[in-house]
Formats: sequence, structure tokens, C-alpha cells
Amino acid sequence: MFIRKLRIERIDPEGQAHACPIKWIDNFAMRNFTNSAIFDDTLPVADGLLEAGYRVPLDRLQTAMQDWFRRKGYLTPEEHVRIQPL
Repeated sequence: MFIRKLRIERIDPEGQAHACPIKWIDNFAMRNFTNSAIFDDTLPVADGLLEAGYRVPLDRLQTAMQDWFRRKGYLTPEEHVRIQPL
């Protein structure tokens, strides 16, 4: 649907990358949770995969997604999210 394909990964304390489950990504992408219109142009596709429009700033997406995952208890304080274009 959207032109940009993004890989969404959880980086553990040892530096190993793991695809974020689609459940996490979908939970973030639901606007009633994020309440931020800037992320409306996102579509969770599969574990670790998100499609997005060009108006979605990747730095803000990474920060917001990481914050949301921490608040939901998906990430520990030692873990972080990495977003990479495919």
C-alpha cells in the first residue's frame, strides 16, 4: 500500500536484533492509542515489517514506537527499537 518498507527490530542488551511482533506494531499503529496523525500513513504487514508513507519521519517514529513499547511493557530499559528501510 505505501511505498516505504521498514524493518522494525528490538535490540536486546547483547546487541542482537529480533523482529518486533506484528501485535506490538499494530498496537502502536492504532491511532486511538498514539493520538498522533503523523503516524496515520503506517500499515503493519508482518512481524518486523511496517509500510509507511514518505511523510512519516523515521526518527520520530523510532522514538514514539520505543516509548510506546516501553510503556506497554514490551521492552526492558536495556532494550531499544531500530527502524531500517528495506
